Amino acid sequence: MHGASLLLGLFLPGGCNAAAPASPAAAIVPGNPEETRMWMSVGEHRFTITLEDNDAAHAFAALLPLALDMAELNGNEKHASLPEPLPANASRPGTIRGGDLMLYGTDTLVVFYLTFRSSYPYTRLGRVDDPAGLAQALGRRGVRVVFPANPEDGAAPARSRGQTP
Repeated sequence: MHGASLLLGLFLPGGCNAAAPASPAAAIVPGNPEETRMWMSVGEHRFTITLEDNDAAHAFAALLPLALDMAELNGNEKHASLPEPLPANASRPGTIRGGDLMLYGTDTLVVFYLTFRSSYPYTRLGRVDDPAGLAQALGRRGVRVVFPANPEDGAAPARSRGQTP
């Protein structure tokens, strides 16, 4: 996994700050050590995610690579169970924005693709940097979402949930 950090540093302008505390599967944003980015692929579409600086986001990044078969819910989100629970620090966000990546409870990953008000508690994991096209890419049904360990990884990840044999 440490090789993935080195590879990510090669793909980002300015390299990767090896001294910064980041998951090997996420990259420090050059010029801003407070921001860590990762990638999410839906079919042929790739989205960059800026992770929150919290224990849950760090633990999520440590799970990568990960492929999830995400189910549709309420016409505004996709959700899937994670292979292991993450540390949660839930709060009620009020308004959820399209592109928010959240943790519900301790083991349910949620990708929101529409903006709406909610009273449910979530732990923020991150946000899709440019959510344009996210709703179309996710579609109206269940979908496979891949969180690769590095941006060039097109192969199936080692960890997977929801696969049918």
